[in-house]
Amino acid sequence: MRQAFDSSRDLFAYAQSLEPAARERDADAIWMISRVYEYCSGFATSPAAFDRDTRVIGEMGMRGSAAMVAARERVSERCARFAPQDELTPRMIVLKRVEAAEAGSVAAEASLMASGEPLEDTPEYKRELVERVQKSEDPEAYSALAPAMGIAASGKVEYSDKVAGTQFSELAWQLAACRLGMDCTADSALMTSYCANGGICSSVPGQDFERFVFDAAVPRQGVDVINDMVDSLMGGKRELK
Repeated sequence: MRQAFDSSRDLFAYAQSLEPAARERDADAIWMISRVYEYCSGFATSPAAFDRDTRVIGEMGMRGSAAMVAARERVSERCARFAPQDELTPRMIVLKRVEAAEAGSVAAEASLMASGEPLEDTPEYKRELVERVQKSEDPEAYSALAPAMGIAASGKVEYSDKVAGTQFSELAWQLAACRLGMDCTADSALMTSYCANGGICSSVPGQDFERFVFDAAVPRQGVDVINDMVDSLMGGKRELK
C-alpha cells in the first residue's frame, strides 16, 4: 500500500483504490489517502495557476529553478486528475487525519500533533505519543512527527529527555524515518515536496534526502551530533550526557 504511493504516477487512481479499505476503517488506508491529499493540494486548488507559476519559475532562470520546475511538473503529472471541486483544503486534510488517528494510525496522530491539532492537548499525551512513535518503528510516524520535534519543541518539559528542541533534532527524526525504510530518494514525495512547495531543492541531480542534509543543511561539525541523535532514536531511549 505505501510503496504504491511512492511509485504511482496517478495519485487520483491510487486514492480511489484505497477507498474500499478506508470505508472499512483501515487506518493505514485512510492515512495514505490523507498523504495524497497533502501532496496534491497545492496543485488541485488551482491547476491552471499552479502550472502558470511553474512556467514563471522556469523563465526566471534562477539558481535552483530547473530543479524546482522538475519537482512541480512531477506533482502536476501525478495529481493531474484532481480538480478544485475535490476540495483538498488544509481542513479536509486535518479531518481525514483525525479519521485515520481514531482508526488507529500512529502516523496520523503524529501529523496532527505536528500541525498543532493533537487529539489531546496535554503534556502527558504528547510525551506518550512520542514514545509510541518511537516504539512503533514506523517510518511514516517518525516523518510525520519530525516537525513537532524541532524548534517547536524547544523549552517544553514533556520533551526534556527526548531528541527534541533544535533544528538538528527535526532532521534527526526525518533521517531516522529514511533509515527505517521511508522512500527518501531524489524523486520521493519527501524531496519533491521540499522542492516544489518550499523551494528547498538539491543542486545535485539524483541526490537523496540524507546526502542532501549532510551536504547542504548541516555543518561538518554537526554530522556526528545528528548521527548520534538518529542512532538514539532507532536504538531506544537516548542516553543524556
